[in-house]
Amino acid sequence: MKRRTHTCGQLRKSDVGQTVHLQGWVHRRRDLGGLLFVDLRDRYGKTQLVVHPEESPDLAKHAHELHAEWVIEIDGIVMARPDGMINKDMPTGEIEVKITELTVLNRCLPLPFQLDEAAKATEELRLKFRYLDLRRPEMQETLLLRHKIANVVREHFTGEGFAEIETPFMIKSTPEGARDYIVPSRVFPGQFYALPQSPQIYKQILMIAGMDRYFQIVRCFRDEDLRSDRQPEFTQVDVEISFADQDMVFATAERLFVKILRAGWGVDITTPFPRLKYKDVMETYGSDKPDLRFGLPFSNLTDHFRQTEFRIISSAIESGGAVIGLCVEGQAGLSRKEISDLEELAKSSGLMGILPLKLTAEGFAGSLVGKVADDDLRKAAAAVKAKPGDLILMAFGKKSEILKGLGVFRRKLADRFHLFDPNSHENPSLFWVVDFPLFERDEETGEVSPSHHPFTGWNREDDHLLDTEPWNVRSTAYDLVMNGSELISGSIRIHDPEQQAKVFQMLNIAPEIAELRFGFLLEALRYGAPPMGGLAIGFDRTIMALTGGSIRDVIAFPKTNLAQSLMDGCPSQVDPQLLKDLYITVNPPK
Repeated sequence: MKRRTHTCGQLRKSDVGQTVHLQGWVHRRRDLGGLLFVDLRDRYGKTQLVVHPEESPDLAKHAHELHAEWVIEIDGIVMARPDGMINKDMPTGEIEVKITELTVLNRCLPLPFQLDEAAKATEELRLKFRYLDLRRPEMQETLLLRHKIANVVREHFTGEGFAEIETPFMIKSTPEGARDYIVPSRVFPGQFYALPQSPQIYKQILMIAGMDRYFQIVRCFRDEDLRSDRQPEFTQVDVEISFADQDMVFATAERLFVKILRAGWGVDITTPFPRLKYKDVMETYGSDKPDLRFGLPFSNLTDHFRQTEFRIISSAIESGGAVIGLCVEGQAGLSRKEISDLEELAKSSGLMGILPLKLTAEGFAGSLVGKVADDDLRKAAAAVKAKPGDLILMAFGKKSEILKGLGVFRRKLADRFHLFDPNSHENPSLFWVVDFPLFERDEETGEVSPSHHPFTGWNREDDHLLDTEPWNVRSTAYDLVMNGSELISGSIRIHDPEQQAKVFQMLNIAPEIAELRFGFLLEALRYGAPPMGGLAIGFDRTIMALTGGSIRDVIAFPKTNLAQSLMDGCPSQVDPQLLKDLYITVNPPK
């Protein structure tokens, strides 16, 4: 086999007259007007090949046998296309290659789906034949973008004095929220390693070891219920800095994202990014990762309706609930049917319903008129900053529940009324969310659990709340949100062993249990741990945000929502002798 002289996306009009050797896949074969055309494809593009049957009948017969996705190599002469056949949509569209010699390197079975009609194929079929799916140019472009952004990440952190250091994949099992994937030890029967959910503890130990600035692009593993943006194995950019404060960590990440968006979208963004408090975004948008490419902020209208006699509202307030509203600009003209559709949209978002109120040039219109005092309606309209022509939508009930439901409803409203262009890259919304609570409280048991992880520090101004109202203690955790997706999560860590012991105490982790689970970290903290902070960038989610694809589109070999790989059939049973060597007895549920 000869070495190719050019790729399928390389030849131009300046190459006319050259003899070339090309290799690739048959993308399409066409018989037109006595000429036989073959589009040859590789990762770099497509080149049109041509055979003249009257000049080369044997070659034409050979070419006529070609089918889609056969692998071939050809020798040929680069020729200029006739003026009427130039394809301006192809980089190679001004030339074609007249075949002088053709060799079939491999044939292809009938395709389970047409590569240029992949949208018609089920996702299961595409995952089973992933090697075919990955031949599609859009899939290859995504993987190449992933590679490009990975290089941007490495160049950025290397240029800022960080060392790329690998941490182990076989580690001690420590609770981090999700279930561990475990690996049995043959040498120590009945004992197990765990695959890391994150390198969290190890990167802190690297700071204790004096490495000062660390990063790695690392695989992580979590055995959890999967969603559309989750995979059991995923990639994150892991970062830790010694002697760091929040400003230092933020500035480092912001400089990186300037480079990422320039490389991915060709846009320049300004820094520093805004910083919003967790409590404020939850109260205003019903989410800790709102999309701020559009408005629709919430206003708490409870106080404006405390004296109302309208039973739906008054009963919600009397039971400790709230009334929260938002304003949709320019939609007071919606029909009764369209309002009904919005009510169904609200219910599908987790709300009990909504109370619509139109503000027209003549005044208020809707079912609330006559049931609620005009003065209360005017106050509510002023609170949501409504003007004539706007539509006010109000939800009622338990405050935490309606905030959550309105957060979902808000995004659906933005889609319904086309409040932003999801394909525009001109004004991305990037901001930090800060002042997360250190703990979350279970409303039924009263027990607390870490909002992020148990190594997160807290705002020392809240020391007095630790023993009385721990759920109101502000942590030093932070997230970076872009266009409604959380791309970064991090915190300033605990570096004092006494503070770490205090957190374990708050979590009802007895000293002996803490020693058993985290003893190696606690011991390391006693040997001069520096102040430290860091973050983890969801690398898969970042590529998703850049491409608009699903998580399974941005990973070469993803799993299904059941954590299965349809291409190679895992998980699968293993050789019984292997189980015997590991002293494992399998007892699946019947």
